[in-house]
Amino acid sequence: MEPTILYIIIGAASLIIGLIGGKFLFAKNTKKQVEEAELQAQTIIKEAELRGETVRKEKELEAKEKFVQLKSEYDREVNERNRKIGESENRARQKEQSINQKEANLDKQIKENEAIKENLNRQIEVVNMKRTELEKHQEEHIRRLEKIAGLSAEEAKNQLIESLKQEAQTKALALQQEIIEDAKQKANKEARKIVIQSIQRTAAEQTIENTVTVFNLESDEIKGQIIGREGRNIRAIEAATGVDLIVDDTPEAILLSSFDPLRREVARLSLQRLVADGRIHPARIEEVVEKTRKQLEEQVMEIGERTVIELGIHGMHKELIRMVGRMRFRSSYGQNLLMHSRETANLCAIMASELGMNPKLAKRAGLLHDIGKVPDEETELSHALLGAKLAEKYGENPAVVNAIGAHHDEMEMQYVISPIVQACDAISGARPGARREIMQQYLQRIKDLENLAMSYPGVEKAYAIQAGRELRVIVEAEKVTDSESDKLSFEMAQKIQTEMVYPGQIKVTVIREKRAVNVAR
Repeated sequence: MEPTILYIIIGAASLIIGLIGGKFLFAKNTKKQVEEAELQAQTIIKEAELRGETVRKEKELEAKEKFVQLKSEYDREVNERNRKIGESENRARQKEQSINQKEANLDKQIKENEAIKENLNRQIEVVNMKRTELEKHQEEHIRRLEKIAGLSAEEAKNQLIESLKQEAQTKALALQQEIIEDAKQKANKEARKIVIQSIQRTAAEQTIENTVTVFNLESDEIKGQIIGREGRNIRAIEAATGVDLIVDDTPEAILLSSFDPLRREVARLSLQRLVADGRIHPARIEEVVEKTRKQLEEQVMEIGERTVIELGIHGMHKELIRMVGRMRFRSSYGQNLLMHSRETANLCAIMASELGMNPKLAKRAGLLHDIGKVPDEETELSHALLGAKLAEKYGENPAVVNAIGAHHDEMEMQYVISPIVQACDAISGARPGARREIMQQYLQRIKDLENLAMSYPGVEKAYAIQAGRELRVIVEAEKVTDSESDKLSFEMAQKIQTEMVYPGQIKVTVIREKRAVNVAR
């Protein structure tokens, strides 16, 4: 660093000399000025050399001080490193001593374990000898017992196992029977409770309908106009509507007779319009009947829409809604089909709510369960299977389809709502006043049904239940086997089908029960 400063100073001096020289040359290079400049330059050079020497000495002194400082720091680091190395060596020596001590202890322990092992081996040999002697004594004892009892050990063990097995089976059967009886009692009690609550919460109406409609007239003179010349008007009305018009001595009334309420309604409305208009002739009759039929179709659709809205059912296909409306003009054993379906739907919703299920789905299935009774075209299928087919065709839920098809046991029940719909249909159809049937005929049919079952050998009791929809037969277990029970049920169903007249279907259930009764005293 010192030579650099010296060079800088010499360079500066040379520059100054150059400038002075130039100045003197510029001033005509007088001799005196040149001498003064040289003298001045020499003075500056000497001062610069002195200053450079001073700076060099100062820097050398600083370097020596720095060297001493670095040397002392290095000595300290070396001493510290030596100290740590000494401590590490001490720890290593201590660990080595500890390991040596542990090795000595381990050798001592191994020697002790070997002594213990030898002792244990001697004890094991003694135990084996004693075990051998014990087995010999045990075999001798077993031979003596077998000789006394007259049984081998294997036979005695098998007898004991068989005895314990029979005792366990007896107790298990008793426990199982007790659990089943308890479950039946609770299930029957809960089922009765739910059914009673459902019936009590449903306001049922008396919905008996007849197959005859009375059309009232203002006077008997209008009868002649309705009959027409040589009866052409009445024949035209009957041909257009499919309804029989009965004109008798009943004052101011005409009877409209047909099994189809929809046709009777078309005929009634048509007659009402014709009488009000006064123009009654075959061409006018056909025109009015056709117009009335179209308006009635609109009314059917309106009834169906109003029904599903009142029940809170959404997303139903229009064809199904139209079929619901057609139920208003159908009856089943005197019970209006729409009222029956609405009542069944409400019962299903209540019962599903009591059981913690989906009430909307159950209500939907209850409303549609009899749509097979109002088809556009007659088929050979039963109304339950036809209804299931129609519901599936128009995109109903599989649970609803199954409930419709299974509510008369014509399809296997695959969803929980199926038995609910079946039960609610029975409740609505079997309640007092729901359907019209002469009491004497009903009682006679029930009695004939029970007598038919009692005519078979081996039958102990027979009961017609569910308003004659099911025949429950109890047979004697000693006289009728399980296979014979199946045959008996089939034969009874065939005989009922061929010999009796009855509404709907009759389910034949044959029960064969074996009871073992003992009294503990």
